[in-house]
Amino acid sequence: MAQPPICPARLEKLLVCTDGSEASQGAITGALALAGSCGSKIYFLTVLEFYPELEIRAPEVVAQREIEVRKHLESCKARAEKLGIPVETMVRRSERPYEAIIEKAEVIKPDMIIMGRHGRSRFFRLLMGNVVARVIGYSASNVLVIPTEVPLKFERILIASDGSPYSYAAWDESVFITKRVGGELIAVSVARDESKVATAQAIVQKLKKEAALQDLDLQTLVYQGRPYLSIIEAARDKEADLIVMGALGMTELSDVLMGSVTERVVAYAPCAVMVVKRAI
Repeated sequence: MAQPPICPARLEKLLVCTDGSEASQGAITGALALAGSCGSKIYFLTVLEFYPELEIRAPEVVAQREIEVRKHLESCKARAEKLGIPVETMVRRSERPYEAIIEKAEVIKPDMIIMGRHGRSRFFRLLMGNVVARVIGYSASNVLVIPTEVPLKFERILIASDGSPYSYAAWDESVFITKRVGGELIAVSVARDESKVATAQAIVQKLKKEAALQDLDLQTLVYQGRPYLSIIEAARDKEADLIVMGALGMTELSDVLMGSVTERVVAYAPCAVMVVKRAI
C-alpha cells in the first residue's frame, strides 16, 4: 500500500469536483490522501449539467442521473468518514458546470480545488475537459489536477518558469512545498528557439540563486523547442511527481483563461499538475 503524502501546506478546506466517472477517481483518491495527512475537511461537489429540453422530454433520465450522482457522493462520504476525515457533499445543477463550481468556491473559500483530468463534460478543449480549463481560469484558488491512476506524491517537484509574475508565484509555491516535505526541486525553462536560450538560462540561474538563499539545492534544466512538449519531456526525464506552473505565463494571451502552454501541460502531463493562482 502506498504511503500517504506528507502534508505540503496548510490545507484546511479542499473542494473536490467529481462526476462519478473513472477520470475523477484520481482526484478523489488524491484528496483523501491529502486530507488525511493535512487534517483537511473535504467538500465533494458534483455538478449536473442542466439541459432544459432533456428535463422536459425525458425527466426520468435526469432523475436517474441524479440518483446515480447522490449514490456516488455517498460512497465518497463513506470513504472519507472511514478515514476520520470531515466531509460534506453537494449536488448542483447548472447549464455551465464551471460557473457552479466557481460559485461554490467563492462561498467555501477552499485552500485548493482538486479535479480529475477528464470528465463527462460534452465540451473538450484539447484532451482536457473545458470545465477544468475554465475552473482554472476563473478560480481564485490554486487548482490541483490529478490524472487517473497516478499516485499523489511530492518527492520530485518540477517548477516550470518563464520569468513571468505568474511563474514566480508558482516558484514561491514550489519552494514552500519542497521545504515542507523535504522533496527534490527541479526548475525548467524553455527557449522556443536558439535566440531565447540565453534568456532561459538566465531565468533558471536566478532561481538557483534564490534557492540557495532558502538553503535549497535546485537542479536546473534548459530545453529548446515547444514549451509544453519540453515541460512534459522534462517531467518524464526526471520522473517528476508534480509539475507546478502559473495560471498564465509562457504565452502572450492576456484573457482570463489560462495560457495555452499551461493548458496543454495539464492535458498531457504524466503526473499531477498544480496550477498556482496565488502563493501560500
